[in-house]
Amino acid sequence: MTEIRDQAVQLYDAYTHEHRDRRRLLREMVAVAGSVAAAEVLIAGIGASPAAAAVIAPDDKRLRTETRTIGPGAASLTGYMAQPRRARVRWPMVLVIHENRGLNDHIRDVARRVALAGFVAFAPDYLVGAGGTPADQDRARTLIDQLDLSAAIATTAAVIRGALATADGPRRIGAMGFCWGGAFVNRLAIAAGPTLAAGVSYYGTAPNPAEAVRVQAPLMIQLAGKDARVNATALPWVDALRAAGKRVEAFTYPGVDHAFNNDTSAERYDKAAADLAWGRSMAFLTRELDA
Repeated sequence: MTEIRDQAVQLYDAYTHEHRDRRRLLREMVAVAGSVAAAEVLIAGIGASPAAAAVIAPDDKRLRTETRTIGPGAASLTGYMAQPRRARVRWPMVLVIHENRGLNDHIRDVARRVALAGFVAFAPDYLVGAGGTPADQDRARTLIDQLDLSAAIATTAAVIRGALATADGPRRIGAMGFCWGGAFVNRLAIAAGPTLAAGVSYYGTAPNPAEAVRVQAPLMIQLAGKDARVNATALPWVDALRAAGKRVEAFTYPGVDHAFNNDTSAERYDKAAADLAWGRSMAFLTRELDA
């Protein structure tokens, strides 16, 4: 069963990241699982469930949440903001960068978790220009593939600069991202220069190692031991950051899959690794953003 599960996870990862169609996915899953019914069960367990319960309720009384646009004008981002109700001057902000399914309920939940750790959490919707993140996950992935990534990164860097220049804006800004968002954070660390105070990248593909010399923010890289696709670029990226004398902490969690932090995916979520990585991430962001 472990071998079947691992093969199924690899097929699903190829489907979501290598632009394969669903009919091919089902055909290959049937070959692994033995029947259409068993294949559908595997797909449902590996894929993220939109109906999964939130860890932090949307109406949690400890938080204030809203849809917000930051940086009015040409360089702006619209998304979901969550922050603690208790007053504090110029809270540090964490941008929560979504996966390739866009700004969905899971990422809103993650933003609320970040807010309860003592930050203003802002989760941009990078599909606003396409009408916003759709409910259909396959459609969201298609739209993400069509997104001008360089433009999105440049806009985010400009928004960070603008927010920091505002008198009542955040004191420091960090970013954390997952999968597509993890790759985004790696590239944002190049584009944003010293205005990005810290970045946490969860299982995101990495830029050319030659770009490491341009990074100024301290980074934390969280990787899954079984995620060969991402690690093929992420591990050389970590090595290049270290060789360039950059501040980087990197952790690889043995025996876990890509998206191990996503608790809406029954088959890939690993609570022990997710809890350990989350604790490390929050401690890192607290140290860097409250400095």
